[in-house]
Amino acid sequence: MTLLRDEGLTVEELAVWRMMQRAQVRITRHLEAELLDAHDLPLASYDVLMQLAETPERRLRMNDLANRVLLSRSGLTRLIDRLQRDGLVSREACADDARGLFAVLTDRGAARLAEATPTYLRGIRSQFLDLLGAGEIRQIRAMLAKLDVNGAP
Repeated sequence: MTLLRDEGLTVEELAVWRMMQRAQVRITRHLEAELLDAHDLPLASYDVLMQLAETPERRLRMNDLANRVLLSRSGLTRLIDRLQRDGLVSREACADDARGLFAVLTDRGAARLAEATPTYLRGIRSQFLDLLGAGEIRQIRAMLAKLDVNGAP
């Protein structure tokens, strides 16, 4: 395996990287399927609604929202268009920046989020947390904190 050595990766390091990717994809696919089946709500939409719900006044500037979710700015714009058509979010002009827009969680969006959240949390528990002990969860948190460039708590 000259390629691995040339790039400074051992077989074990590459295996850990791939296991982390597979775990993330497996869990994400499960959450997506459960949310779609039970609530007709894609995971990306759930994430946007949750981000808005967790902010004061249930709103964020589009740029800030794009930084919080795992979508490109154009992907977020298309998603907000769909959520707005469904009445789950609205857009508001920013008073101090004529070019700025806020995405705002509507009451209908908050209700849809409240319906979907138990499904989401059950999925996290069954696909991730129930497979680990309390000590392992603390270890994973400590390890991931080293990788978290946004400094989430």
